[in-house]
Amino acid sequence: MGVVIQENKKTSSAGKWILISIVLSAAMMELIDSTSVGVARADMMGGLGATSIEIAWIVTAYALGNVITVPLSAMLSSLFGRKLYFTVSVAIFTITSFMCGISTSLLVITLWRFVQGLAGGALLSTAQSIIADAFPPEDIATATAIFGMGMMVGPAIGPVIGGYITDTFSWNWIFFINVPIGIISTILCWKYVPNFADNVKIKKIDIWGVVFMIIGLCSLQYFLEEGMNKDWFESTEIIIVFIMAVIGLAAFIWRELSVEEPAVKISLYRNKNLAIGHFMNLILGMLLIGLSFVFPLFVQITLGWTPLKQGVFLIFPAVASIFAMLFVSKFLLKKIGYHFSSIFGIILIAVFMMMLSHSSPNSSENTFFWPFIIQSFGKAMLAVPLMAMALVGLRGGDLAQATGLSNIMRQLGSALGIVLVNIFVQHQDAITNNIMSAYINPYNSIATQRIASYQAIFESFGYSADKALSAAYEAMERTIQTQMHIVSYDNMYLAFGLLMIITIPLIFMIQSPNFGNSKKK
Repeated sequence: MGVVIQENKKTSSAGKWILISIVLSAAMMELIDSTSVGVARADMMGGLGATSIEIAWIVTAYALGNVITVPLSAMLSSLFGRKLYFTVSVAIFTITSFMCGISTSLLVITLWRFVQGLAGGALLSTAQSIIADAFPPEDIATATAIFGMGMMVGPAIGPVIGGYITDTFSWNWIFFINVPIGIISTILCWKYVPNFADNVKIKKIDIWGVVFMIIGLCSLQYFLEEGMNKDWFESTEIIIVFIMAVIGLAAFIWRELSVEEPAVKISLYRNKNLAIGHFMNLILGMLLIGLSFVFPLFVQITLGWTPLKQGVFLIFPAVASIFAMLFVSKFLLKKIGYHFSSIFGIILIAVFMMMLSHSSPNSSENTFFWPFIIQSFGKAMLAVPLMAMALVGLRGGDLAQATGLSNIMRQLGSALGIVLVNIFVQHQDAITNNIMSAYINPYNSIATQRIASYQAIFESFGYSADKALSAAYEAMERTIQTQMHIVSYDNMYLAFGLLMIITIPLIFMIQSPNFGNSKKK
């Protein structure tokens, strides 16, 4: 039995596409900025006099700001009006971009990045609800595909833009480039962004709900971001933060389910479609965003790719994602339905990960090209129907609440995915290193022949016999380290692929939208 939805008044065609272009541009500005900063961190270390651990705070501070406003965006939109809230968020993002660019100390830029994260979180979640609200319910898949295209393209071109700007100018221009774009976006947003159609205003702010949410989510985000650097529960600081996260989230959930006007309407999770859809969103964030974090490390550390080469490579899958999103929303869903599209998407993503699990030291761009194209179509075939099924029947304030919850689940999923990837790879490195090192001994003819070969090469360069032997052992150690990393990453890809397959039964628990009955209701 499908979920029956009600008919919605359509927005004029020209105005709708102008609105979508403006809102999507603002959201992409946030995505490009947040991903391009990662490429410039090495240059920022020199410019700000910070260590690699200290410079990570510019990312952590932004994430903490994000995690506060993403779930609160619906409440703030209702409180101030969506037009004012979104426009002011674009303006604040623009101003803080300029302030980050002129910062000369780590403390100052970290503070501005936190404020920028507050504004950036509003851009993403509110943009999604504006785009979804611009379409009638039967076109929710198209709205999801359009927003998804921005979500694919932004992170793909961000590192390329960041690398080019950093190499050509300086890291400051990663932030300065947002200023003219942000000024234009602010003006256009004020002119075109509408308020909620139902024009419902909240009567009072759920202060305690906001306080508990900030304590719980910020503590959880900090725990996931910094736990590995501080040896997890070996650190008193991490133990305290973890306890704060558990208590804060428990108090937040209790408060939001008991108060009349909650800051975050988590009672929406009584809707089974939304609950399962967002759980899948958490898994997608964990697997796919976790993978997007680990793939650059994999190709740069083990295969010697430069950041620019890796960034350029990922543009092709991003372009493929655009076509895939349109193909799924306009054609595929009508032919095979929401459930089968989602299942085929899961299978394609699993196939992509299993193809990556056969990587070797000889892997090149050609090796990864088709797997990433397959992944682009797999993500589109899963994400578009999944989000459409999760949001079906929701409009106005409820839709804004649902998109905010969706984005926070994806963000927490990505943080969790990065943690799991790091733990898995470190564990596999230790196991693989022990196994491989055991074969480097005088009784293994293959190992002794390889070392002798290295020694002969170094002696031909003029090394003495002792120094050549020492250099040969060092070369052998580097070879083992490279092989160790490749095996660890390959095992991680395989594990992620199997985990994707396990999620297939969840798809059958989600009801497919029934647009045929919409006019009868």
